[in-house]
Amino acid sequence: MNDTLLTALQYYGAGASTLAALIVSLNLGRRRTGWAFVIFVTSSIALIAWGFLQPDSEGIGWQNIALLIINAIGVYRYLILKDTPGDPDEKRGETEQ
Repeated sequence: MNDTLLTALQYYGAGASTLAALIVSLNLGRRRTGWAFVIFVTSSIALIAWGFLQPDSEGIGWQNIALLIINAIGVYRYLILKDTPGDPDEKRGETEQ
């Protein structure tokens, strides 16, 4: 496999996941968090490809298959689902006296 392609997949995956994590951590709102999950999805796809194309890196590939599923749920929850799921903090506040 072309080393340039493998390097690009590896560094794109690392950089994109770092950017997405920063956006999620800033709590900039539902729509921006949803787009951060889209970035996470692209990162997972890049790292799945890198993991299975790079010798001895299958573990990263399998891990990112799991992360791809989790990130797809995030995309669905934040960008596709119209009803806002209950906020865990709101539920916690109802039970506290």
